[in-house]
This record gives sequence, structure tokens and C-alpha cells, in this order.
Amino acid sequence: MSTSTTSAPPPGTQDPPPRTRRGPERPVTARRGWRRALRRDWQLYSLAVLPLLFFLVFRYLPMIGNVIAFRRFEPGGSILGEQWVGLRYVRMFLTDPTFWQVFRNTLWLGGLTLVFCFPIPIVLALLLNEVRRRSLKRLVQSVSYLPHFLSVVIVAGITMQMLATDGPVNHALDWFGHDPVRFIQEPGWFRTIYVGSEIWQTAGWGTILYLAALTTIDEDLYEAARIDGASRWRQIWHVTLPGIRPTMITLLILNIGTFLAVGFEKVLLLYNPLTYPTADVVSTYLYRAGVESNSFSYAAAIGLFEAIIGLVLVTGANQLSRRTVGTSLW
Repeated sequence: MSTSTTSAPPPGTQDPPPRTRRGPERPVTARRGWRRALRRDWQLYSLAVLPLLFFLVFRYLPMIGNVIAFRRFEPGGSILGEQWVGLRYVRMFLTDPTFWQVFRNTLWLGGLTLVFCFPIPIVLALLLNEVRRRSLKRLVQSVSYLPHFLSVVIVAGITMQMLATDGPVNHALDWFGHDPVRFIQEPGWFRTIYVGSEIWQTAGWGTILYLAALTTIDEDLYEAARIDGASRWRQIWHVTLPGIRPTMITLLILNIGTFLAVGFEKVLLLYNPLTYPTADVVSTYLYRAGVESNSFSYAAAIGLFEAIIGLVLVTGANQLSRRTVGTSLW
């Protein structure tokens, strides 16, 4: 009786043993890596505690107060309002002709500020980038940066003193035989005054980011453009501007997001009842309605409406920038 034996397959031809299916290990590994990094660099992470607390206390917790836009709030009562009123205050400002007047003024001032104050720092940065004398460049930078470090109160005071009836501007007009102009009291001059003071205060400081972006452009691109026969204007148009385009788009999106948040302090300091038709904006109207008239629920409804419009604007600008030029914040 013979027994049949099966020969073992040659080495290297065996089937690999079946792999046992294990659970996901990546989250566990990532969690361990995060804990290890936290233990190693806890001093660096501790620096973020105060900024996070600042945003939590002064940015996120106050959002709870938006509920009074839909509740009747009385000073001295509950911090979240006394009675639910729904969209009553929303209907009030939608049918208020004064609100739509200040809303138009806000659009005008915001649009003029964006049109004039956004491109001027770019032009100034390009001009400073072409200056070869370092002493002259530093002098221009120092002079243009200085107004940024002045408080809004000082800027408004200088503006009012310059444009007063007996101020330097009217003295210069008198030399040319022109009658004195009451710039501060005339509504037609307020937008020009506001935008002009805003340019003077912010143009120099806004060039810092663009000058930093200009340093990241490869010099070989300029060398290639010169070899191709490009002039300085062509180099600026085809090399410099595309090089700082991401910075330009980012700042443009941020400026559009604050389109309706026209400078409250400066407007409050410069305007007066005579210039309300062109100077009164949403933020100053909120101040008078909420603080001076104690209509906190009505002011909260308007502020919530303004915030929603700002969110829509910055989101739309970000999507438009991503589809057109391929650069966006997120």
C-alpha cells in the first residue's frame, strides 16, 4: 500500500499569508504627533492663549447679543431682551427713509474710499521701488508713514484746522481773490474731505506690504525682460504687477469685506448736523439710535443687517477672484 506525498512548492511561489484587516491608524498617529509637539513646544503654543482669549471674549461671545435684534431690550432688564418680537425691528429700518439715506451715504463713502485709497499705495510702492538713492527713499517712506501713527482725533483736528474759515486753505484762497469757503459746514465738501484725509493717513502705511511683496520677485525675470527689449514701463506691467498680484487681491478682498464699515471715529469727529445729508453713515446712525436714543434692539437689527451684507460681499469677492485670476483667501 503506497502513500502519496505532495512535494512542497519551490520557495518564492507560496501565496502570501492573508493580511489581517486593522483599524485606521492615521488618526491615532496624528493625535500622538500633536501631543508630542505640544509637549515639546508648549512655550510657543502658550503664546496663542491670549490672542485666542481676546477673540473669544471680544469677538465671539458678543455675537450672542445679536439676539436682541429679535427681542425687545430695555436698559436695566435682561441682557438678552424681555420679549420676543420677531422681525419687527427689521421691518422698521427697511421702511425708514432715514436709514436708506445713510445707507446710500455709506455706499458713496465706501466706494470712493475703495476707488482712491486702494490703488494709491500700489502706485506709491512702485514709485519708491524705482528710486535708487537710499537716502531719498527712506525720507519719502518716513514722511508718508508718519500720518499712520497719529490718532484719528489728531488727524480730524488737523483737518478741521486746515479747512477752517480762518485756516491756511482759506488764506491761500484769499490770496487768489476767492471768498472763504466753509468746507466743514457744507455737505458737498464732506466726501472730498473724508477721502482726502483717509488717503493722507493710510497711503504711506499701505505701501509696506507691497514693498515687501516686491522683494520676492525674481531678478532673473527683469533680466529676461530687458534682454527681450522691454522698457521700464513694460517691465512694471508684465513683471512687477503680476508678481504682487496675490497681495493686491488679498487686500482688495479684505477692503471689500469692510466696505460698509466706513471709519466711524473719523466721520463722527468731522461731521455735524449741517453735513448729515452726505456725512451720516450707518455706523454713526447706529450710534445715535443705540447710545443716544437707547434703541438698542433697533440698532442691533441694523448692525446685523450690515454684517450680513459684509459677509456676502467678502464671500462674493473671494469667489470672483478665484474664478477670474486664480487667487483667493480660501
